[in-house]
Amino acid sequence: MTLKEEAHDLIEKSSEADVKKVIAYLSSKLPKKDDAKKSVDKSENVVIYTDGGCHGNPGPGGWGVVVIADGEAKEASGGEKLTTNNRMELTAAITALSIVANTPSFSGRKIEINTDSQYVKNGITGWVAGWKKNGWKTSAKKDVLNKDLWEKLDELNTSVKPLWKWVKGHAGVEFNERCDQLCQEEIAKFE
Repeated sequence: MTLKEEAHDLIEKSSEADVKKVIAYLSSKLPKKDDAKKSVDKSENVVIYTDGGCHGNPGPGGWGVVVIADGEAKEASGGEKLTTNNRMELTAAITALSIVANTPSFSGRKIEINTDSQYVKNGITGWVAGWKKNGWKTSAKKDVLNKDLWEKLDELNTSVKPLWKWVKGHAGVEFNERCDQLCQEEIAKFE
């Protein structure tokens, strides 16, 4: 019997004098304020933004990630001396999903990942299935570029099951802009 059904039954069977006792009893069955807050926090989405880039392609590159959960935004970033734009975009997404996979409090929560890379979004939500089916070959029968990173991303994507969204880059989207800033700071370390 649900709490609502139990409440209805008790109130139907009680006199006016007993209603206060019924309310007190039912109140004791409700989650405590702290328990309710924890429950709400657990059901909130984890929202992620990622970006990667290079100066020159190849050239010095960087990536940035912002993970928003439980009312906080946490950042991660890194870079490489000689890389490509696509490798940095993939590395950002891999890092973001690795953070999720290794954060126990994120378990069971909806994960939304926002990227300004059509390459990453289209690759992980569509192309990767065909590449795997074709032995990591493109439709033109060429080897898939960045296979090492695609395999890592595919494994994490299968485990975490995020919702992938594309956002327009350099369009004033706050956390996408922050990721770009982190990326540029990392690139500057190699120039």
